[in-house]
Amino acid sequence: MAFSPRKRSDSQTPRLSTWPEIEDGPRIQGFAGYKAGMTHAMMVDFRPTSTTSGQEVQIPVTVIEVPPMRVAAVRLYAMTPYGHQITAEIWADKLEKELARALPMPKKGKSAEAWKDVDPAKVDEVHLLTHTQPYMVSGVPSKTPEIMENRVGGGTIPERIEYAKGLLGKEIKVTDLWKEGAMVDVVAVTKGKGWQGFIKRFGIKLASHKNSKHRRMIGTRGNFNPGYIRNTVPQGGQMGYHQRTEYNKRVIKIGENGADVTPDGGFLHYGVLKNPYVMLHGSVPGPAKRLVRLRDAARMGRYVVVEKAPELTYISKESKQGV
Repeated sequence: MAFSPRKRSDSQTPRLSTWPEIEDGPRIQGFAGYKAGMTHAMMVDFRPTSTTSGQEVQIPVTVIEVPPMRVAAVRLYAMTPYGHQITAEIWADKLEKELARALPMPKKGKSAEAWKDVDPAKVDEVHLLTHTQPYMVSGVPSKTPEIMENRVGGGTIPERIEYAKGLLGKEIKVTDLWKEGAMVDVVAVTKGKGWQGFIKRFGIKLASHKNSKHRRMIGTRGNFNPGYIRNTVPQGGQMGYHQRTEYNKRVIKIGENGADVTPDGGFLHYGVLKNPYVMLHGSVPGPAKRLVRLRDAARMGRYVVVEKAPELTYISKESKQGV
């Protein structure tokens, strides 16, 4: 029930509806990259309550290629009885020509006039309209930029507006947001598995081998009344290609040279990294080449804030071919 309805995602670019409040800033709170693949690394365990604290442990890691993103526009929101509504949208005077692949290009040379009409007293939220640059990545065949909103948090509203104004039309890097050891949330569309039946989709038990009809089916579709099948009854249908959020992923390493983590022969179904990368502890939704959005951790809870970067002693670059 937590993931109903289980239908295909409308877009491969994830949408974020909530953003956590932060104390530092103002700064942008979200970024995006492309999932390259997984490997393993050796690290000194920094968790104080772990049974292996201070010892060298092996961990699974996911590598995400994060070329710089570009700020195309600034969106200002005001709170109304109907929720947040856009009060102003200021586009950069100079936009990337590849952006025309994704949307009709707005008129140029109007940003200076638009900023004169902005009243900080009537603004509650500041967002940046950013887009990726997939043409910089050799592992992704698409050249169409993915467009998304990322919130500017921290500081006062006038400070956020000035910060956004200074970034309009410029590139932003992942190092502008986080350092090694930070916690982030990962949002992506999972690997699609097409139409699947009761057993695989919901993990229900196989019927007895003495069953007169089929083993891979449900025993009942529910009560006689009401006269319809409830949405709690397991049924076959679309499995996978759903947007999912994984909370509290530790940033193990941020690097500029992709050759430091690219396995021999390149990542499977992706190739060689040629841009900056982020290495996260654990797995990430989606297959290789999938767009992955990163956000400030919204549910830190019991997770500790690391003062210094995790101490990596080894990163496996063994070939993944044939694994």
